[in-house]
Amino acid sequence: MQVEVLNISGKKTAKKAELADAIFAAEPNDHSIYLDVKQYLANQRQGTHKSKERAEIARTTKKLKRQKGTGGARAGSMKSPLFIGGGRAFGPRPRDYSFKINKKVKSLARISALTYKAKDNAITVLEDFSFEAPKTKNYVDLIKNLNMADKKTLLVLGTANENVYLSSRNIQGAKVVNASDLNTYDILNAGHLILSESSVKVIETILNK
Repeated sequence: MQVEVLNISGKKTAKKAELADAIFAAEPNDHSIYLDVKQYLANQRQGTHKSKERAEIARTTKKLKRQKGTGGARAGSMKSPLFIGGGRAFGPRPRDYSFKINKKVKSLARISALTYKAKDNAITVLEDFSFEAPKTKNYVDLIKNLNMADKKTLLVLGTANENVYLSSRNIQGAKVVNASDLNTYDILNAGHLILSESSVKVIETILNK
């Protein structure tokens, strides 16, 4: 599949990028996407939630009232979850939410997500570029030139470029990642995918393993 390459002014160049059908026109697998996104979101969780149970509450354990004859239920401690200020029954405890999925499943998920973007014509290939200095206005102009000012965009670079990253960091709905860090969640979360020329080869090298 051939795609025209644009420059940062939003104009077509004489070059064309070849997107491999094995990655951008494959048979999508929805379940692999589900597993990969589920793992990504689970790994973002800190898992530091904690509430005190009755054994951890500092309250009196003196018997509150006599056992029988009051007409009410038995009560032996203010630590009981039944009382205001008592411990929490079966409260949350710190835990690790992360889980493992196979590398082949993760690769299939990314291929499926890229295929969906290609089917929706939501992929633009951009000529490799750089900014002389970090400047938000430069990135805003780039997005405007591509007619994507009102879209959620994900720019994928072949190699790390600090000036481009810093220029985009303060813009809502704009994200910049390296091709080696590309994940299924970011692909699907973006309204439009912008691939630099060099990133196409890196993505194909990684996903063809």
